[in-house]
Amino acid sequence: MNPFATELLRWFDHHGRKDLPWQHPRDAYRVWLSEIMLQQTQVVTVIGYFQRFVERLPTLRDLAEADEDVVLALWSGLGYYRRARFLHQAAKLCVERHAGELPRDLDALMALPGIGRSTAGAILAQAWGLRFPILDGNVKRVLTRYHGVAGHPGESAIEKRLWVFADEHTPPTRSADYTQAIMDLGATVCVRTKPLCTLCPQATRCVAHRDGLTAVLPTAKPGKKSPTRTTAMLVMRDSEGRVLLERRGPQGVWSGLWSLPEATDAQDAAARAQQLARVDEASALPSFTHVFSHYKLDVSPILFDHASPLRAVGDSPDLRWCNAEAIKAMGLPAPVRTLLTQLLETSP
Repeated sequence: MNPFATELLRWFDHHGRKDLPWQHPRDAYRVWLSEIMLQQTQVVTVIGYFQRFVERLPTLRDLAEADEDVVLALWSGLGYYRRARFLHQAAKLCVERHAGELPRDLDALMALPGIGRSTAGAILAQAWGLRFPILDGNVKRVLTRYHGVAGHPGESAIEKRLWVFADEHTPPTRSADYTQAIMDLGATVCVRTKPLCTLCPQATRCVAHRDGLTAVLPTAKPGKKSPTRTTAMLVMRDSEGRVLLERRGPQGVWSGLWSLPEATDAQDAAARAQQLARVDEASALPSFTHVFSHYKLDVSPILFDHASPLRAVGDSPDLRWCNAEAIKAMGLPAPVRTLLTQLLETSP
């Protein structure tokens, strides 16, 4: 076993995370679900979502047979909802092609929606103890600093070098422990800012630590200003305190989720409101900004209180008047859920 792996596993035996909910039991479905949830999301946030998800959908077949609305509702608040849709699609493909099980093969895993090389390697290593390297964001940071690799890790040439290092360091045994160990090291010690080098088992051989480069490695992605978009959200509430929700289309941000009807501005919102209900009152609610990975969205909510539902709305499968209890069980974007929670607390 190479020195990197030896020191890392020695550290893991004393300091690694061994009581995460997907580790007990550590079956392929639970490992896969955790890996997808952990993309772009920290462990402390994922734990609660994971536990609720497996309580409702404990097996891969349960996930495959679930309605998409159920899957999105369980995912609501985690963000990056394409992950949930890919997860659902992949489960269905596993039932169709792999007898309801995740395939125990790298290429077959990578052929499923939402599973790339690193995620496939993590599943194979943690679920079956097979020797496969991984290269998620935490591992990239560890290896970039350890080897002193300049250049943004997302660049093809840099990523290729890091894969070579990842493979060289992966030991022939204890694959599940090593995989968890290197992720833990990046998440808890070799963190993005102010890494805890005094606690790191690799500090004596780390190039970035030796040369004082931990603050500049990994190299940051070239800066690009995020554009800002605007929208008006129609908060239509009837005399019973129900709110009108609209299912978003299959494309774009929040696709497939239930949300508030939208318009370009206040004038457009008033015109759209007349198409959806009989309304008299309109008042502006506090505006807010929601930040996505690639742009900012300035939202201006407009409350249309005491709205009277139109029959045409009741005939549409993508429009629904919902009370507070129904809203709790629906897949909503996090900022919309926050807005409605605050509003429904003041319902008549």
